[in-house]
This record gives sequence, C-alpha cells and structure tokens, in this order.
Amino acid sequence: MPIKPRFHYVCQRCTACCKWAGDVRVEDEEITKIAAFLGIEENVFVQDYTRIRADRTGLSLIDHENSTACIMLEGDKCRIHEVKPEQCKGFPNVWNFPGWEKECEAIAVPIKGEA
Repeated sequence: MPIKPRFHYVCQRCTACCKWAGDVRVEDEEITKIAAFLGIEENVFVQDYTRIRADRTGLSLIDHENSTACIMLEGDKCRIHEVKPEQCKGFPNVWNFPGWEKECEAIAVPIKGEA
C-alpha cells in the first residue's frame, strides 16, 4: 500500500525548479495551448522553444543559452505561468528531484488527518 503524503507543498515561485537541469516535457495539447498563449504558430513554437527529450520519446522545452534555466523563465517569472506544462504544475507534490528541499522554498502544509 502506498504511503500517503503528510504534507502538501505550496509553491512560493522561487524558480529553483525552473533552473534545475533536465527535461521539461511538453505534450501535444500543451504545445497548442502555449503557442496560442504566446501568439505564435505551433510549428514556430516547436522550432524555437523545444528539443527532443533526452530519452527521445517526445519534446521538452529548451534552456536559456549557457544555462540550465528554462527558456520560459524571465527574471523571476514564468513567461507561460497561466498555461505552464503539467510537469511544472506538479512540482514538488507530484514529482521532485533529489535534494529539492534544499533548493525549493515551497511551504509544507500538513494534510488534515495526517499530522
């Protein structure tokens, strides 16, 4: 039986996850939403803002040049926050990376009945 989480982490938009190396997966329906939000054609979005994932199973957002920061990070804000990929929405509650607690400023809120 899976262990129930004791906390729900509330994002403080510190952008640590946006600067972590790795793949930010974008699925077809997300590409459609993001391209529309940016006001560009889907093929332009794919060409200018994505790359083939490391595991070669789809597309990921590219990083800023000479950085591990997501291309959609502008200063301390996500350029596509309103339509960000599900992967981004899920951090750190659905997925996270080793040592994320040392980088991320999310606030742990006890889940009722679990504290």
